[in-house]
Amino acid sequence: MYEFHGWFGIAESPEEADAGTLEPGIAELRRRIAEIDWATGEVVLNVHNGEYFVLANGLMNRRRDEAVELDGLMQHIATRFPGSWGLLYERSADMEEPPGQGGFRVRVMARGEIQVRLDPFLSPVRPVIED
Repeated sequence: MYEFHGWFGIAESPEEADAGTLEPGIAELRRRIAEIDWATGEVVLNVHNGEYFVLANGLMNRRRDEAVELDGLMQHIATRFPGSWGLLYERSADMEEPPGQGGFRVRVMARGEIQVRLDPFLSPVRPVIED
């Protein structure tokens, strides 16, 4: 099983104002998201109060192409929109580390970088959320 849930606020820069190429970048991001076609997952681009957010959720039988596409999308966002921020929670029976089979890992996006952290809230999944 491969499960993931995440959100990313889209920003060209850590400053409040965009750098002037946000709209062409959003158009490119929309095209990239439109190409994603997962049977048991989704990626959407929403606008809330004039701010763009990407939401990604899915539950697959195992890590396959979806994981590769999700990695690529996250890397694209971090590179093209270095002011973006967000979290991706994921767990998989075949994820070696961190944290292995018994927990979630969290990928944290901030200032154009993605870091892997261990989840302190839902891990270890047994006994925290499963018996």
